[in-house]
Amino acid sequence: MFLSETFRNLWRDKDPFHEADRLTGKVFRQMKSRKTLRFAVDGRGHFAKVHYGIGWWEIAKEMVQFKRPVLGAENEWQALNLLKRIGVETMTPAAYGARGVSPASRRSFLITEELTGTESLEDFCRDWPGRPPSFRLRVALIERVASMVRQMHRNGMNHRDCYICHFHLDVSAGRHRVDPQHLHLYVIDLHRARIRRRVPRRWIVKDLGGLYFSAMDIGLTRADCLRFIKTYEQRPLRDLFQDHGGFWRQVERTARALHRKLSKTKPGVAQAQRMSKRCP
Repeated sequence: MFLSETFRNLWRDKDPFHEADRLTGKVFRQMKSRKTLRFAVDGRGHFAKVHYGIGWWEIAKEMVQFKRPVLGAENEWQALNLLKRIGVETMTPAAYGARGVSPASRRSFLITEELTGTESLEDFCRDWPGRPPSFRLRVALIERVASMVRQMHRNGMNHRDCYICHFHLDVSAGRHRVDPQHLHLYVIDLHRARIRRRVPRRWIVKDLGGLYFSAMDIGLTRADCLRFIKTYEQRPLRDLFQDHGGFWRQVERTARALHRKLSKTKPGVAQAQRMSKRCP
């Protein structure tokens, strides 16, 4: 159990699980096993994800499909704490709790402070093909995303929903006044993230392939892609492609396969928008 001072005062002498279940606000997702909603406390926005347990049938169905089921808020709670430790900007947790032994009926909740004055990279970069940003801003964003993803992977975490809609840029000073030298970029929607001592290659490929797929419509050049790869790998490109070229070809094949799965047309806005529907 973790409660920030705000929620310690708000729920003093009350059952946090009961109070989390009673929260009301704008519901973004409502399922039998969980709900996501926005609400306000003292005028400050928060997001809550309340999990009720998915049942043994859903667990079995996910396992048969070789998927790792999301059993509660623990994944996201652990991911938030890891990102804070390694210096990757993300959401700020305000309350968390989990109880129950059975994975099928374990209850949990996670409340995070709302990110204000931010815009997803999907929206921020949508007009780049017709209205390209400054070179400095373009380079800064590409290198920052590459560094963030590198940090996640090198510290044992894969996102599993690694799309540009899940990277939110601080535009509080105005979207045309973003300072390339002082970027604040946050990674969100971590409920499917997985943490272990070392991320297997196939999950790294899936993260990078999903990221590349979601950016196919923003007018990336070959130089942009090479800059991302160089930043992610932290190695000279000549050495990289001699030793690791097959890996990046696999990333590209994964991105193209994901595109073919979702649409029969070339990569474009429709595909990116379809992926963004997964965003809360």
